[in-house]
This record gives sequence, structure tokens and C-alpha cells, in this order.
Amino acid sequence: MPPAANRSRAVSIELNAVLVALIDDAPQVLTLEDGMLLPSGPFEGDHPTLQTGLRAWVERHTHHPLGYVEQLYTFADRSRAGAASGLRIVSISYLGLTRERAEAGRREPGWQNWYRYFPWEDWRGGTPTVLARQVLPRLRRWIEAAADTAARRERRQRVEINFAEPTWNEDLVLQRYELLYEAGLVAEAGRRKGPADVLPGASMHYDHRRILATGIARLRAKIKYRPVVFELMPPDFTLGQLQRAVEALAGRPLHKQNFRRLIEQQGLVEETGGVSAETGGRPAKLFRFRREILLERAAAGSKLPLSRSA
Repeated sequence: MPPAANRSRAVSIELNAVLVALIDDAPQVLTLEDGMLLPSGPFEGDHPTLQTGLRAWVERHTHHPLGYVEQLYTFADRSRAGAASGLRIVSISYLGLTRERAEAGRREPGWQNWYRYFPWEDWRGGTPTVLARQVLPRLRRWIEAAADTAARRERRQRVEINFAEPTWNEDLVLQRYELLYEAGLVAEAGRRKGPADVLPGASMHYDHRRILATGIARLRAKIKYRPVVFELMPPDFTLGQLQRAVEALAGRPLHKQNFRRLIEQQGLVEETGGVSAETGGRPAKLFRFRREILLERAAAGSKLPLSRSA
């Protein structure tokens, strides 16, 4: 048995997966324990890399083959030490994109709309009610509760950067969550005094909501300059379906004509020759993603920027 000093430095590697799919035009994340946990488990040492270990773990436990995968962040805080084993837990989180594989008309258990956890992030229908009526008033009280003028000024600046409506930046998901955590307005902050003191939005065990916020922020930024959204789309789709997918991920409405112009300019899709009758009106043309564009633009990237509503 190793000396006690060496045992105290023993490390266990844990993998966490933010596994995203688009289901019924909603961004869904795969969870465990009724939405309280992200899929997670120990890294298995027989895999050559962490990413192959994650792919094998997710596919074995969820039966979902992963498309796009990238590492998000490594969490190694001392507070993550395993109480039972005495090991220091190093948690490595990944973002993975997949497609739900349930039969038509059925819903697999475990998928949760990510706006269940961050309701203030969904601007598709305009300014979220929860932002105007609950988030901003409580943040103003938090600002006024600061110890002195300098602290109030610093808090006010941070709130304006992260939550100001005219300049809302959809990429700042993690910064907003961490500010609300610091202000004691989310249940994970551990300062809960009663239901009225915590904002709406489902909580998660440990730091999994923070990991989820990291994944959402990364994906929102990524769709603006890499065509990763197509990893979530069916093989054939209409431009309306594609627009709704980008809007769901970004939490922002898009200008229809500008969006279609951008898609055409980038050469990201091509017509299949088929049409869809599911639009409820005139049949819409079906398109497919031009995967060869990944090779054509490997160096420059393929932009899919968001455009604001007119």
C-alpha cells in the first residue's frame, strides 16, 4: 500500500457529458435521475484517449452514437474530492451532439429541455418574463446590498454586461449563471432561505448545472462559425426546420430572408429534389448538408452567423 502522503494525492478521473439533441424544435440535453444529473462516470483506462473513452461510455450507457464531440472544461477543485474513497476527483466535461433515436411518436426518458434550467436564456418570443419580473429586480437588490459605493459600482457593471436587454449576448450563459450563483439566486449556491429567494429554473446536483451552462455557451458560440448544427439535423430537412433549429440553440429569433441569404452565400446545403408536405401549406423543398464543404473550407471555416430580427 502506498504511503499516506501518496494516497492523499491519488486522483480519479471522471467524465461528464453534455449530450445535446434537437427534439420537436427544442434543444434537449440527456440527463439522469429525473433531470438532476448529467451522464457521468469514471474514465476507463483501456481506451487510448479520453475522448474515445467518453464515446464508448456514452454509447454503451445511452445507446446514442455521438457525432461531433469536443472537450469543454476540466474541473479539479478540492471540493470535488470523493468523500468515501478519499480520492481527488478530476472531472473532465465534454460536449456531444447526437440525434434522438426513439420511434416516431415516442419520447425516450431522460431528455430535458435546457431552458428548464435557464429560462432567462430563451428570447425566441421576446424578452423572457422571468428576466423582467424576477431576475433583474433581484439583481438590483443585490447591487444595493453591496458594502460600499465601489462594490455597488462593480456589481452594477457586471449586471449590465451580462443582463442588459439592448445588448444581450447569447454566448454569456456561463457568466450569467455564475453571477446569479454569486448573488445567491440559484439553489446550488447553498444560501437558500426559502422558495422566494431562488429564481425559477431547475437545479442540478453538484456542479452539473454549471457544466451544462458551459456546454450551452460553447455550442451557441460554435454555431456561428462551424456547421455543427447539421449534426443535430435529419439527413433531409427544409430551410424552415434549419432556421428553427438555429433559433432553438441560440435562444434568439432570426430574420427569415437574411438567414436564407446567409445559408445560400455559404453554400452549406443543396437541394435533394424532394419536398416536404409537413409544413401545412405549399410543399417546401428538402435540402441536405454538403459534407464536402468541411474539406473545402477546413482552413477558413464555414460561417453560420446569427442575424437579429428586423
